[in-house]
Amino acid sequence: MSTENTDLCAEQKKLDEKYMREAIRQAKKAYKLDETPIGCVIVHDGKIIGRGYNRRNTDKSPLAHAEITAIKKASKKLGDWRLEECTLYVTLEPCQMCAGAIIQSRVTRVVVGCMNPKAGCAGSVLNLLDVKAFNHQAELATGVLEEECSALMTGFFRELRERKKMLKKSI
Repeated sequence: MSTENTDLCAEQKKLDEKYMREAIRQAKKAYKLDETPIGCVIVHDGKIIGRGYNRRNTDKSPLAHAEITAIKKASKKLGDWRLEECTLYVTLEPCQMCAGAIIQSRVTRVVVGCMNPKAGCAGSVLNLLDVKAFNHQAELATGVLEEECSALMTGFFRELRERKKMLKKSI
């Protein structure tokens, strides 16, 4: 690899980490609401144009995923449903609904913090972002700030199990 390519890779890694930290900030908002801590930001021309965090329980809606919220906000900001030349950063691998919305919105690149082996559709269970039969595919990068993203999920579910255990003891 040439020095120029190495510099580009290092610069991209820095940018990916910068924006993943913003996605983690969103995930922490979900955590504070006792929601599964998933956060997402969408970047266009070096600016965040959409943010979202998981609000399924709060909004009583199966559609209130971080990615869906961020896609709606980014589309509104750009005045177009097409999010071409945008990068979506998400702390947890997208589910089938969100991966479908990412493809439908024509997001160019997706950056994932940690994978979801039970329900992930960007490589774990299947990869909807790279189905050649679809009219669009998204470039995928995984493992960006993986430890921090994974720790948020692990901590959340540990606390949830502990609360349930305490609740059973009090009954």
